[in-house]
Amino acid sequence: MARIDFAPWGVVPPHTHPRATEILTVLQGKLFVGFVTSNPENRLISKVLNKGDVFVFPVGLPHFQHNIGTGTAVSISALSSQNPGVITVANAVFGSSPAIADDVLVKAFQVDKSIITHLQAQL
Repeated sequence: MARIDFAPWGVVPPHTHPRATEILTVLQGKLFVGFVTSNPENRLISKVLNKGDVFVFPVGLPHFQHNIGTGTAVSISALSSQNPGVITVANAVFGSSPAIADDVLVKAFQVDKSIITHLQAQL
C-alpha cells in the first residue's frame, strides 16, 4: 500500500505496473484519474473521484492521477503484488539509456527531430 499526498494541481504522470493491478481510494480532495486500454482501441477510461471514491487500474495499462482541486488531495493505493514494478512512460521512452534512436521516435510520434531532442533534454 502507498499513501499519495498531492499538492494542488499535482500529477502522478502516466505510468504502468507490469506485475500488478492498482486500487486507489481517495481520502481527501478531488482527483481526475484514468487509464488507457490496450491496442487497437487505446480508449481512455477516466473519472473524477471525490472523497471515498475507489478506482481500479488494470495490470499493465498506462494510468495517471491529477489533483484537480485547489487544496491538497490524499489517496491510498493498494497493489496486487509485493513487486508491482513501475514504468513511467515519458522516462522510459525519452530518457532510456542508451537512448532510443531519434529516427525511431520521430516516426513513432510523427514529430520533428527538434521536438524529440527537446523532450529528451527535459529528463
